[in-house]
Amino acid sequence: MRGLASYPREVKIFLVASLISSAGGALMWPLITMFVFKVLGRTVTDAGLAVLVMSLGGIFGQLLGGSLYHRLGVKRLIVGGVGLNALFLLLLPYGSGHWHLFLLLMCLIGFFNSMALPAIQAFIGFRFTERRAELFNIIYVANNIGVALGTAISGFLAQISYNLSFILNGLISALFAGFFWIYLNKVQKTQGKFHVEKKKEHAHKKNNWNLMLNYKIYLFMGLGSFFIWLANCVWNNGVSPYTISRGMPEWNYSILWTLNGILIFVAQPLISWVKRVFAATELRQMTASAIFYMLGYVMILGFHTYPSMVLAMVLITLGEMLISPAIPSFISDHTGKSAPFYLGLVGGMGVAGRVVGPYAMGVLFDWNGLVPVAALAVLISILSIASFLIHGLFNRDKVRSLA
Repeated sequence: MRGLASYPREVKIFLVASLISSAGGALMWPLITMFVFKVLGRTVTDAGLAVLVMSLGGIFGQLLGGSLYHRLGVKRLIVGGVGLNALFLLLLPYGSGHWHLFLLLMCLIGFFNSMALPAIQAFIGFRFTERRAELFNIIYVANNIGVALGTAISGFLAQISYNLSFILNGLISALFAGFFWIYLNKVQKTQGKFHVEKKKEHAHKKNNWNLMLNYKIYLFMGLGSFFIWLANCVWNNGVSPYTISRGMPEWNYSILWTLNGILIFVAQPLISWVKRVFAATELRQMTASAIFYMLGYVMILGFHTYPSMVLAMVLITLGEMLISPAIPSFISDHTGKSAPFYLGLVGGMGVAGRVVGPYAMGVLFDWNGLVPVAALAVLISILSIASFLIHGLFNRDKVRSLA
């Protein structure tokens, strides 16, 4: 983080905007299951269905956003996606009284929020080529400082009004869209168009089907991401309703995510040591990440206490810190101008885990509580370890030390 001083002013402004945006998102996302379960009075299975619908929208948003990057340009994708996401967030309180309308709004929120993600990651990778691995990590840390701030107050806001969380998130998303409109217009004026012109695009852009045939570069990395996100649904569709059923207040659950955000900032020296000693390459970081996730789920399965959930969050956060910057950095380094497509594809596979996970774990929780949900998470995390190991074998020639 000391190296941040060497970045231009635009990077620092970008980081502040990202931090504020992630704080807004944190006001809402940890509370969706609680909102459906407690306020709407529906089952955990229904709560899983709501997250499933949102995640389905997210898959299509990621895939479409990556595919359209060179056609529409980064400004239309980011500003349009974030702006429409803000609109539907603001409409969410009005649709919450009608279940099917609520589900439709959740789908649209997932779609437009995810559509902007590959464009943001690709823009960073293309614009800051020399130091993008470092910048991916710094932005990831800034985002999670925002998560810590947002989750610190989300549980307290929920006790006042869940709808207030939705509205604040919508307003912050609208401000984020406005920031990108001004920022990207300024970049265009000073450095010309940063998206590929149509004529040049035709020369370098391969057919999407041809890109998909290069499965070694993305398939097992995407599967590993899929399994990680699938297993991680244990929090919203296992731990969250478990804390409610035990009579714990909402802030007990939100404090776990506050801890997540704080650790991502203060545990950077520990992660630097892990990278230096055990995981000096992006490929090793992915595998080490899956191992930390598995250990966290083992803690939830073995001990059904709040302290065990705190320790599980510590372990899983370490896994998250390893993998979140590693995947976009690896793709940006090794796929060239096709990076937006692969970022959207791998991101979509990860989001697909959120589609399968919430509903399946909601059914399991309604059947027999936390134990089968946590057991499934452990089994799935083992599959993620295997997937990243296979990805590493296929890409041994692309090793780059990050120590």
